[in-house]
Amino acid sequence: MLKGRRILLIVTGGIAAFKSLELVRQIRTAGGEVRAILTKSATEFVTPLSLQALTEDRVYSDIFSLTDESEMGHIQLSRNSDLIVVAPATANFLAKMRLGICDDLASTVVLATDKPVVVAPAMNVRMWDHAATQENIITLKDRNIKFIGPNEGEMACGEYGLGRMSEPTEIVNAIQSILQPNRPLLGKTALVTAGPTREPIDPVRFIANRSSGKQGYSIAEALAAAGAETTLITGPTNLPVPSGMRVLKVETADEMLAHCMESLPVDIAVCAAAVADWKVANKSDQKIKKQKNINCENLSLSQNPDILKTLSNADNNRPDLVIGFAAETEDILHNGIRKQKEKNCDWILANDVAMGTQTFGGDNNTIHFVSKKGTEEWPVMKKEDVAKYLAKKIIDEIGRV
Repeated sequence: MLKGRRILLIVTGGIAAFKSLELVRQIRTAGGEVRAILTKSATEFVTPLSLQALTEDRVYSDIFSLTDESEMGHIQLSRNSDLIVVAPATANFLAKMRLGICDDLASTVVLATDKPVVVAPAMNVRMWDHAATQENIITLKDRNIKFIGPNEGEMACGEYGLGRMSEPTEIVNAIQSILQPNRPLLGKTALVTAGPTREPIDPVRFIANRSSGKQGYSIAEALAAAGAETTLITGPTNLPVPSGMRVLKVETADEMLAHCMESLPVDIAVCAAAVADWKVANKSDQKIKKQKNINCENLSLSQNPDILKTLSNADNNRPDLVIGFAAETEDILHNGIRKQKEKNCDWILANDVAMGTQTFGGDNNTIHFVSKKGTEEWPVMKKEDVAKYLAKKIIDEIGRV
């Protein structure tokens, strides 16, 4: 989502500076490049070595360093960036920005730049509410400085109110909005389920399937890239946690359904998870010992909740667009059409998961698209491309919902 974008991160001296490490990680995960400037006060909270390890670049701090000035002067630091982010931005630094004071590398870079500047304030609630700070904010906003937060919450000092630095995910979303202004799903909310579920038999064993979660993760990333505020509810996978969205991890179908219902209302729901159809009704609290002639009939199964059908038939909170997957091994299109009608969802993406197709766990997918208007045959595509194609169809449709 931020591939090829260069972010200059300025970390100033507040307790929230520790969040800058996670912010760097999320920007890098989204494909962005990060260079970091640490103020002298910020080094009391995070070390240059920590930021250097995460950015995989030098960390800059001293305006009088001949090496910095000869290789990457304060002018070049801003010119070689697409966006400057100050996180955290202390009350002191906001005041310096307003007055044009440039007595260190960070403030000099901000004064010398012609690139967009985003600040994520972090300070005590009384400092935030002070008339001087509020006047500084008004002036900076008039100069087109973008503000992210602050959030309301408990302070490190024990007080409560506005002043907590926005979470890294919120800042990454703001960065994307600025660097990718044409995001057609801005203002929309999306829910995506992904991966398998695990239904316990005992503390050691479980019922599951071969789903890797790749398709669901790709869809969540495509919707987030298009601007949707996205929640990903995922079963156990080996995939890295994607940035720029809320991620909830679950094990069972019951847990997945509970999180889905708690996440409503949303505009878009995509049920890409391979939810186990059955769970063990009489699961054991202790490991079931291996026996020579164990009677499998003693393992009683009950049906799992139908998450897609539940969302499709939600009363007041039904998403505007409910999309499901039909993982089939035969009569793919026929079963997809049947499932779309039975579940009362808007669209079904039916795919062949028979042995040999390598759909489960693989990188490619072949989709039979089913809607109330008819069907489409999509060519074999990478799962990332399926996600982008689906996102485009959602963008085309959501404007008419």
